[in-house]
Amino acid sequence: MPDHDADTRLVRVLVADDHPIFLAGMRQLLDAHPGLACVGALTTGQEAVRLAVAERPDVAVLDLDMPDLSGVEAARLIGAQAPGVAVLVLTMLNDDESVFAALRAGARGYLLKGSTADEVVAAIRSVAAGGAVFGPSIATRILDYFNAGRPSAPGAPAPAWLPELTERERAILDLLADGESNPAIAARLHLSPKTIRNQVSVIFDKLQVADRRQAMLRARDAGLGNPANR
Repeated sequence: MPDHDADTRLVRVLVADDHPIFLAGMRQLLDAHPGLACVGALTTGQEAVRLAVAERPDVAVLDLDMPDLSGVEAARLIGAQAPGVAVLVLTMLNDDESVFAALRAGARGYLLKGSTADEVVAAIRSVAAGGAVFGPSIATRILDYFNAGRPSAPGAPAPAWLPELTERERAILDLLADGESNPAIAARLHLSPKTIRNQVSVIFDKLQVADRRQAMLRARDAGLGNPANR
C-alpha cells in the first residue's frame, strides 16, 4: 500500500549560497511547493553549520564556493554535528576535485546550477527520504571514475600513505609546506583566494588532516616545500 504519510510529510530545508539573487530564488522555489519549507536562507558556510545543528532540518542545500567556510567543509561539519541532516550540493563547480571532495564529505546529492526547478525539488525530496541524487553529467563522471580506476597523480610517485593529488593540489600543497598564506598562494598561482580556500579544504580532506599545521608536516615529510624555508 502507498505510504500516504511519506507523501504529506513536511520536508524542512536549509539553503546556503553567497549569491543573494540565487538564494532568493531558492526560497521562492521552496515556498511554491507544498510539503517543502525553507527554515533558513544563509550566505556563509559557518551560518549553515550553526543553523543545521540548531534546527536539524531534513536537508541542507549547499553551494561549494562560499566565504569563510567552503561547502565541502560545511558538509563535513554538518555530518559530524548533525548527522540526520542530508546534504545536497547545488553548485556551478563541475570539476572532479569538487565532486569527489563533496562525496567524501558526506553529500548525498550533487547538482549543477543549470538543473531545472523540478530536478532540484525532486533531488531535495529524494535525499530527504534517504536516497542519493546526482545530475546526469555528475553520475557519468562517477561511473567513469570507478570504471577506469583512480587516476594516477602526475609527477613523481607519492609515499604510500599520501593520497594522490592533482597537479594543482600538489602546487598548492608545495607552497603551503613553505608556510605561505592562502592570499600569497593565490597570488603565486594566479588564482582567486576563494579557489585556493576551496582547494586547501580538498587537500585537507585527501590528507585526512584537520588544519594547516598537520598538512604542512605531511607535505614536508613527503619532500614538498623548500627546505631553506623551514
